[in-house]
Amino acid sequence: MTRTLVTGSAGRLGRSVVTALADAGHEVIGVDTAPGTPAEAAEVLPADLTDLGESFEVMSRFRPDAVVHLAAIATPFSRTDAFTYRVNTQLAFNVCEAATGIGTERIVVASSPTVIGYGTPGWAPSYLPIDEDHPVAPWNTYSLSKLVCEQVMAMFARTSKAKLAAVRPCFVVAPEEWAGAPTQSGHTIAERLDRPEIAGVSLFNYIDARDAADLVLTLLSKLPELPNGEVFFAGAADALAREPLAELLPRINPATAGLAAGLTGSAPAFSSAKAGRLLGWEAKRSWRTEIGTV
Repeated sequence: MTRTLVTGSAGRLGRSVVTALADAGHEVIGVDTAPGTPAEAAEVLPADLTDLGESFEVMSRFRPDAVVHLAAIATPFSRTDAFTYRVNTQLAFNVCEAATGIGTERIVVASSPTVIGYGTPGWAPSYLPIDEDHPVAPWNTYSLSKLVCEQVMAMFARTSKAKLAAVRPCFVVAPEEWAGAPTQSGHTIAERLDRPEIAGVSLFNYIDARDAADLVLTLLSKLPELPNGEVFFAGAADALAREPLAELLPRINPATAGLAAGLTGSAPAFSSAKAGRLLGWEAKRSWRTEIGTV
């Protein structure tokens, strides 16, 4: 049995990752200072992973075969800039340092699509749909911290025996949020659909937490076969919008005029084609089928 340690196991994505791993036969160890880790976890330990000594103690106690690092200040501007940067970057370094130090073989680190730079006044993508080759241009401390997390992952991929990768999950929607619970922005999914200016800032990207968890599960199994240090977008196969983005995006963000012309029908602005090509993964859930469900 594979023992997999999940940091941030009580979070919006962490809960679904714990459940998916346990259902697939992993022995899951949850690490989170907040309550809410699913009961499927074999054990849960609160720990301050910004402390390198505690990180090593956690890894030494459980000696996981794999680590999924999700713990972070999860949204921009929710804490001070200095705190967000320190916590997110220190977490990524400490987890990778401690996990590789005790011989963990596979590590997946959560990043964010915000590294692309959307939300900056006057920002325009270089092309659409956006993929992993798109230039990065973080404009706030949160997105900068997530880009540093990717670079931390890449450094350990170059210098350790472990296999590592980073995932950029789009706007994560937990299962209960389809039924009307507030999302991470504080709005409901219905509000994001009814008021396009809300989701338009992030180019209408989203993913069901269970689909993102499926990608993490698949990635862990495929890591030994992949080039080390890969980065993957994880997004739904459609946009979180009632209109085609070819028409909607230029109204919300005039700088996308022309670039958005190919986003016809329900096509999203972010491409997960790399995950399909290298992992055989694709998102199964859409707001069209999930909204109103629990």
